Amino acid sequence: MKAPHFWSAGLDPKSREAAPLTRLLLTPLAALYTFGIRRKLARATPEKVDTRIVCVGNLTVGGVGKTPVVDAIRRVATEKGLRAASLSRGYGGRHPGPVRVDLSRHTAADVGDEPLMLAATGETWIGRDRAMAARAMAAEGVQLIVMDDGHQNPSLAKDLSLIVIDAAAPFGNGFVLPKGPLREPVADGLARAQGVILIGEGKELTPVQKSGLPVLRAAIAPCAAPPTGPLVAFAGIGRPAKFFDSLKAAGADLREGVPFDDHHVFTPGNLTFLHDLAASHGARLITTTKDHARLPAAERERILAFPVEARFEDEAALIALLAPVLDPVKA
Repeated sequence: MKAPHFWSAGLDPKSREAAPLTRLLLTPLAALYTFGIRRKLARATPEKVDTRIVCVGNLTVGGVGKTPVVDAIRRVATEKGLRAASLSRGYGGRHPGPVRVDLSRHTAADVGDEPLMLAATGETWIGRDRAMAARAMAAEGVQLIVMDDGHQNPSLAKDLSLIVIDAAAPFGNGFVLPKGPLREPVADGLARAQGVILIGEGKELTPVQKSGLPVLRAAIAPCAAPPTGPLVAFAGIGRPAKFFDSLKAAGADLREGVPFDDHHVFTPGNLTFLHDLAASHGARLITTTKDHARLPAAERERILAFPVEARFEDEAALIALLAPVLDPVKA
């Protein structure tokens, strides 16, 4: 899905992209959506599973950097001696789960691109029924589940809920779906959280300050220097421009960047176009690890991936925030 321009536009009534008439027409639907999500959360009885659960969620649709944060938290927990595993819904995959992702036999078409990416660095499970998946993971001996998304999913009782926010584009136009990109009102989501992780550069956010929640700063940074020589990049993520900017900031010789919609499935026509474009620049193709996971096997051998990771300004503060679920006595 491609986000409408007015989701990210300012509220200047003179701005055409702000689409005041469209927003007005969508106001009743946004009110119904808000009523529905509040009702679902209020009426739910979250299931308590015999293992600890950290939920890494967000308040808007689209990518904000949750998956690298999940990977970082799983790594911290593993270093503390816990058997930690990530749990994703498996968006874009046909397998309903619960199942542990196996890189030797699963593809993105089976389990989704983000779980496949997470499986490259640690234990990863998927399950459309989060509670069923959590029970299966607990039965297999997983001591800490790190949920990739699920803040608005009340089926599981969470020990710790963290909200990830893109500091440069935190809440779009500030409205709830479909009038804006918010999954729920900002104050509602923050009220159920125990911490906020701000990704990237950006000013302090008034709603976050008012919440009184602890705030950690992190950046999505490359794991290594980019490949040398001319490059043509493409990305089907929430904000492709962020990927292109990160390549340039890392010193890449980027000749062109081609954006696609989030979770885009690359067709033979798309790939022919990209290879022809790269050839016209005498360049190699490069993409995100998330997009790389969705490519056919033959294309993954031809196209470069540029891995990134979440780097916290103060990792000690992250460990302190995670302390309630890292205590080995409870394992």
